[in-house]
Amino acid sequence: MNHSKLRVVITGRPNVGKSTLFNRLCGRRRAITNPVPGVTRDALEEECRIGGIPVTLIDTGGVKADFEDSFDRLVAERALTALENADIIILLLEIGTLTVEDESLIAKLRRYSNRIIPVVNKADTVEKDYQASEYYALGLGTPLPVSAAHGRGLEKLIEAVKARAEHLPPNPDGPESAGRPLTIALAGRPNAGKSTLANQISGREASLVSEIAGTTRDTVISAAYRNNRMIRIIDTAGMRRRAKVSEDIEYYSVNRAIQAMFEADVTILIIDANEGLTDQDKKISAQAVKKGHTIVMALNKWDEAVPDKIRLKKAEDKIRFQFPVLEWAPLLPVSALKGYGIENLIKTVIKADSQQNQRIDTAKLNRALMEWISLTPPPTRKGKPFKVKYITQVSIRPVRFIAFVNRKEGFPESYRRFLVNQIRREFNFTLIPVDLSIKEGQNEKLR
Repeated sequence: MNHSKLRVVITGRPNVGKSTLFNRLCGRRRAITNPVPGVTRDALEEECRIGGIPVTLIDTGGVKADFEDSFDRLVAERALTALENADIIILLLEIGTLTVEDESLIAKLRRYSNRIIPVVNKADTVEKDYQASEYYALGLGTPLPVSAAHGRGLEKLIEAVKARAEHLPPNPDGPESAGRPLTIALAGRPNAGKSTLANQISGREASLVSEIAGTTRDTVISAAYRNNRMIRIIDTAGMRRRAKVSEDIEYYSVNRAIQAMFEADVTILIIDANEGLTDQDKKISAQAVKKGHTIVMALNKWDEAVPDKIRLKKAEDKIRFQFPVLEWAPLLPVSALKGYGIENLIKTVIKADSQQNQRIDTAKLNRALMEWISLTPPPTRKGKPFKVKYITQVSIRPVRFIAFVNRKEGFPESYRRFLVNQIRREFNFTLIPVDLSIKEGQNEKLR
């Protein structure tokens, strides 16, 4: 069978241990776990292997029997939608008596009974394994006792997943491989439109969208095949000022969002067109700039199919003036809500990723250097000329160069910037950060 598109969904009522099991099966702490019910709101996706089989593992929000508000209903609807596209459903229950919420969810799942593996969590001892056998009466197959917290019983669950996978028909869903997947992190202040943009790029509602700022608490991963490229989208939690992050869950969300930025190939910084660049947008960007990380700025809520060029130019000039450290980063108007500008945004992100993976041949680089020097020689200080003897590229992602000079002390910053601009223009590094370090010496071996 074709395992590459196997979708395994974990579902259950709130606080039954879904996220803990999700992390166990992933092999790392991907989902936020907390004893407070309802921490998981979005359907979290992660590419991993279960028993050697490549799967997309999905952790859903808890489904309640009675909806306290419209948000509970939205979480439940999103969880149930994930089940429609599932190949295998892990129904997670808990040792003890079935609750009203369990029974309500099971009733909704009956039509998927041929895809369900019933799993009974918090079976920490052999004695509790016998209690799990009571769930045979549900008519959903053999209940598997596990302890997600301690990893007990996972071997049988993994074998059950493998057994189900072998009996599934092939699922040819798009190209099997399109080269290296491109991972994009969506970052920005709360309610800037990250989740709406994630859904536009992926072509489905992977992230919850609400007018409530801070709806996304965890990083939500989805995938899409766009422009002949497999794109992995990470929708991060909105980054608030640290002073405002008091709740433990939100504090963890912010740190996870920053980590996601550094793990991604490219970060899309989403700026609210109505508010402009905020101090928090600057702080988010500064985190990435320090690491030489590639950023594309999306000016969201620009709800014009054909942007007004004069108004757009004013908005861009203002942002460039406020934050010159991102002078190299492309700025594109988009409407995540209406879908305007999304195609151009994706093309720009793919192009930026291509640039940051480009390596320039040293001989070609130094031939260009000789031309630059002949047209614009380095300045002289106190009667002694500065000389640039050699340049070499030392890394990609981030793109970094070293220039060897006769004297490092007092080397003019303006000439270093000149060399950076020449490298950008000559070798097409127009959309990404380029770092050039100055070092004394000539053609010496790099360590």
